[in-house]
Amino acid sequence: MFIILLTHPEFLDSQSMPRFASMLSKGMLSKGHEVEILTAKPVFYKLPVPKALKKWMGYIDQYLIFPAKFKRKIKKSGPDTLYVFTDHALGPWVPLVAGKKHVVHCHDFLAQKSALSQFPQNKTGWTGRKYQAFIRRGYSKARNFISVSKKTQADLHEFLGRVPDVSEVVYNGLNQAFTVRDDTVCRQILKQKTGLNLDDGYILHVGGNQWYKNRAGVINIYDAWRDQSNIKLPLVLIGQPAAQPILDACSSSRYQNDIHLLSGIEDGLIGVAYSGATVMLFPSIAEGFGWPIVEAMASGCPVITTDAAPMTEVAGQAGYLIPVMPYNKDMQDAWAINAARVLEDVVTLPAAERKKTIDAGIVNAARFAKNTALDNIERIYKVIENFEVKK
Repeated sequence: MFIILLTHPEFLDSQSMPRFASMLSKGMLSKGHEVEILTAKPVFYKLPVPKALKKWMGYIDQYLIFPAKFKRKIKKSGPDTLYVFTDHALGPWVPLVAGKKHVVHCHDFLAQKSALSQFPQNKTGWTGRKYQAFIRRGYSKARNFISVSKKTQADLHEFLGRVPDVSEVVYNGLNQAFTVRDDTVCRQILKQKTGLNLDDGYILHVGGNQWYKNRAGVINIYDAWRDQSNIKLPLVLIGQPAAQPILDACSSSRYQNDIHLLSGIEDGLIGVAYSGATVMLFPSIAEGFGWPIVEAMASGCPVITTDAAPMTEVAGQAGYLIPVMPYNKDMQDAWAINAARVLEDVVTLPAAERKKTIDAGIVNAARFAKNTALDNIERIYKVIENFEVKK
């Protein structure tokens, strides 16, 4: 099978999308398929323009320059070529191959839903709404889709207003080696790397500054927990450098000296951080999948996450659940206090119960093996490859 893999441009500086594209590329190559990666290159984006215009220069490269290159590639490619879009946000390119063999991978529709004012936490401006509509018009022309969760699949069908020819769910596969390690050893490694005293354990959160990751909510829960608990574990947040609202939440915390923001952490150290943690606190407002849930469980770390799809879908029966943080600020203190009670329950688990929780997490995480994901994706690709092309 000859696969043309369409990916986000490198100049967008995404992290998760390049990893996913790399997994697909290496996985299909290892299965004996021919793979070519195609994406927009920075031409206008490289021009010395003000930072506010960089985004627009990138749009010119993606939606004016690249389509011409893509059309030339399509003309040279055989009729059995499979065009794989690694993300539905590449939708504007989809109409160019709508009449050919193609498939679109869908990760989350949070930006699409925000543009329709479905998330009051994330207001979208006029240009953003137009851009998301542009993306939607594009991917709506596709006939075949693979979603990373049932929640994402349901959102897809809602946006399409139909069930496409192919619509399957393939859970993400772990693309790094997350295994159970000795927690004492892991804490010493982190101590050496960061200078932090984590000998007694710590509360962990892994995630970026995106509104739905709810880093501020993590700090609110931590404050409420410290207020009611006799235990004094630090809070460690790992991710990109904290945005100002997160910094403000830290500085206003009563326990700011015990809150540690770590960025630039090497990938190999993330698994160490999971294994060394007492618990991973992941109160996301929304997700497309929720990678850290699986990564933590595979590393032997208990997980507290929100009682909403797809977090429930990914955590299965192995996670501890709390409600989604309410948008109404007057209700957030009560929410944090109730969530803190769950946190206290997990932190104080008897040894036998903790082992039972960890074992359940490891079993649950096994559902998301990379090889299983790649096998299922290849199976779907082959089905589409054998379709008669519709005119």
